Amino acid sequence: MLLEAKKEFKKISKTFEFYESVKNILGEIALEQNDFKTAIIYLEEFENFPNTNCFNIKKSIVNHNLGISYLHLQDFKKAESYLLKSTKLQELEKDTLMLIGAYGDVANLYYNQYKDNLAIPFFERAYHFSKKVKRYDLKQVATKNMSVVEENRKNFEKALVYRKEAEKWNDSLTDQNKIWAVAEVEKKFAIRQKQKEIRVLEVENKIKQTQRNGLFVVAVLLLSVFGIGLYFYRQKIKTNKIILSQKENLDELNATKDKLFTIVSHDLRSSVNALKTSNTKLLSHLETKNYEQLDVLLHKNNAIANSSYNLLDNLLNWSQQQTNQLFFQQESLHLFSIVQQIEYNYKPIVSEKGIDLNINIDKNIYVFMDLDSLKIILRNMLDNAIKFTHEKGTVSIYTQKPKDNFIELVIEDTGVGMSNIVIQELLQETAKLSKKNNKEIIGTGLGMQLCKSMLVKNGGKLDIESKIGLGTKFILFLPKENTNG
Repeated sequence: MLLEAKKEFKKISKTFEFYESVKNILGEIALEQNDFKTAIIYLEEFENFPNTNCFNIKKSIVNHNLGISYLHLQDFKKAESYLLKSTKLQELEKDTLMLIGAYGDVANLYYNQYKDNLAIPFFERAYHFSKKVKRYDLKQVATKNMSVVEENRKNFEKALVYRKEAEKWNDSLTDQNKIWAVAEVEKKFAIRQKQKEIRVLEVENKIKQTQRNGLFVVAVLLLSVFGIGLYFYRQKIKTNKIILSQKENLDELNATKDKLFTIVSHDLRSSVNALKTSNTKLLSHLETKNYEQLDVLLHKNNAIANSSYNLLDNLLNWSQQQTNQLFFQQESLHLFSIVQQIEYNYKPIVSEKGIDLNINIDKNIYVFMDLDSLKIILRNMLDNAIKFTHEKGTVSIYTQKPKDNFIELVIEDTGVGMSNIVIQELLQETAKLSKKNNKEIIGTGLGMQLCKSMLVKNGGKLDIESKIGLGTKFILFLPKENTNG
């Protein structure tokens, strides 16, 4: 889309009244494409135009974009000049949100040059201003930067305080997104309930009206009693079938709701209890300044939080699928690009466990699937592979030679593996949502059921090869681009 927009803007004639503003737009497009040299050419050309203020384009933003471009090109002197000019203008404009980002950019500029004494005051300003806004993402970034600053100062107690505050803002941001998502689901469910009630009332009114008409006809045309009675009898049966069908749908929705509540009450309670126990130990070690154990517990808490988040995400997607709320549209997708996106999100976890993640996918392969479905499948599969792989193990994602109408995508790990009995249970079409029989929190099986149902909906299938202690190989059969073309 950026390339198309760029082509269209270049077609604009120089005689156009607002032609000068086009240079600024082209500069922003080049910056978005990481073409920093081209961005500088357009932005400086726009900056040199007279009366640029008449286009309602803030000079502070133009200076900021130029500073960022020079920063990426490591021309620190020019980057510093433009970023400081941008910051001064934003201070005059009193734009708190922009100032937080501006102070952070200037701080990073100095930090990259190892000028900590110049960088730290700007980090502190960004942190101070973040307290005045309600943007959890800005608070989290500013607080995390302060944690890094204090770690570099060897002030680990203060760094830990900032780190905990950053995690609090991150949790607040995550909780806010979840609340919005749940509220949206509940809103749609309530609307459907009201619509069903209205339809039921309409059917009941129709029955009553039909009965009154029947009595009138019987009174007037006695000879038609049998025919009219038979007609209304059939109408009544048809109406009862409609009502029965609606009742079954309502029962199914209620059963889905009850199942969701059961899963949430059991699994989230276990996670929250584990967090409570871990936090109690954390506070104890904090008092004794046992930093080694603090680090272990913080990593454990992070793993529990990630597990709970993945469970909630799967629950939301599963409930939307059960109630036909998920948007579904199959299209041609570049498989390597999608896998790269998913890999990027898991780099911190992979790095933390010291796992070697290998990607070997033919860059010419396209699959015909729904984008959201493919991302959910890949996230769950990669999450499981990482979760059950020991530290310094290996996870490989690669394609095999295409067979028939499918692309074979393999996700292989060197983890704990599984028995044939477990494999057969996972591949059953009627897999239940239930916990495994041990005390360790290893999931509900919901993610695997979600992956299987989404694969089937897209016309694909799943196979599993594994041995206990020797790792697991998940083979995804993804429909090729031309299967539905």
